[in-house]
Amino acid sequence: RQGSELAGWAMGRWTYEGIDLNHNFADLNTALWDAEEQQLVPHRFPNHYIPIPEYYTFANATVAPETRAVIAWMQRYPFVLSANLHGGELVVTYPFDMTRTYWKAQELTPTPDDGVFRWLATVYAAANLAMASGERRRCHYDDFTRHGNIINGANWHTVAGSMNDFSYLHTNCFEITVELSCDKFPHASELPEEWENNRESLLLFMEQVHRGIKGMVRDSDTELGIPNAIISVDGINHDVRT
Repeated sequence: RQGSELAGWAMGRWTYEGIDLNHNFADLNTALWDAEEQQLVPHRFPNHYIPIPEYYTFANATVAPETRAVIAWMQRYPFVLSANLHGGELVVTYPFDMTRTYWKAQELTPTPDDGVFRWLATVYAAANLAMASGERRRCHYDDFTRHGNIINGANWHTVAGSMNDFSYLHTNCFEITVELSCDKFPHASELPEEWENNRESLLLFMEQVHRGIKGMVRDSDTELGIPNAIISVDGINHDVRT
């Protein structure tokens, strides 16, 4: 109700319990990168479907009920494509969101599927009317137009425990973040324009679910589908499962 004029960037960021949901997922990146340094991946430590650390499952862990509910939802349905919607900037970010060098605030940290992620981000940004506008001006300090209005999340600012990284490392899901508008709290009268800015982007993004390899992995004797069959692609150190 206050609108952007009276509300700072932190307004609405934390839950009643004081938890920032945007940084509340389990940090699986550190475990993977430590295992890679010890040359344990993938024969001793998986490069996908990385298990949630035990400390994160304790009842007294600082995990919001909303986060636990979303994780249970992700584990129940085999999502493969997702986007989470934020406000306050005009840019599409893609994993990894956490820098590999733990003390760096910004560092290009691509996933093994970097080409796919850059494609997904570009599809959304190129069709977004506000991002693609010839009158596009920077929202704050960063000029994202130089990069096609997309950026690797960690190369913007590092975030440990993001939903994007968790989705990629714990499930089959490829997820991006869309910063929808310079205005973090648009007024109700501005919402129709925001919808028009994003409608085609949302539709095009959903259509990308049909890209890549898809089909059934079957038992050659029974012709029945095989659940949890691991699919590996040469040159990509990140498998997926049926």
